[in-house]
Amino acid sequence: MKVLGRFLACERGAAAAEMAMVTPLLLILMFGALETGKFFLDEHVVVKAVRDGARFAARQNFASMPCDDAAVNEQAIKNQVRLGEPAVTDTSRPRLSYWTDDSTIAVTIECHDNEADADGVRTYAGLYNGRDDVPYVTVSATVPYQPLARLIGLDFAGLSVTASNQAPVVGI
Repeated sequence: MKVLGRFLACERGAAAAEMAMVTPLLLILMFGALETGKFFLDEHVVVKAVRDGARFAARQNFASMPCDDAAVNEQAIKNQVRLGEPAVTDTSRPRLSYWTDDSTIAVTIECHDNEADADGVRTYAGLYNGRDDVPYVTVSATVPYQPLARLIGLDFAGLSVTASNQAPVVGI
């Protein structure tokens, strides 16, 4: 009985036992924070890429951005979004390593009416004076997300990073 009493009173190894119980929770929190950070970083990259693509498309001339039709240089716009440059070169790399498909990017052009009223005043003046319509380009991307957790066998199927941006074509 004396030995059993000493055994139950002994506290050696208590810290190791507690650490063994807490370690799975700490690992889950750590990897969850890493995964969340990677998702937000990838989302930021896609948002910036779409914004750059819309800005690039907005500076095209009016002839290459016809109303309610495809952009003449749509592939260059998609390259700007995905690669960060309008022309593909030997050193071109996608902004996200797994963003390899241009079909995840959509470029649409729609026009807003700019007809003159009875006094000859147009809704949009300045650059658009004399134009019956004002083209707006919308660039959007939906990129399937590739998580870090896939390296350990977890998959978040169906999770994607989505962004969209719109800009008026200025025809410069």
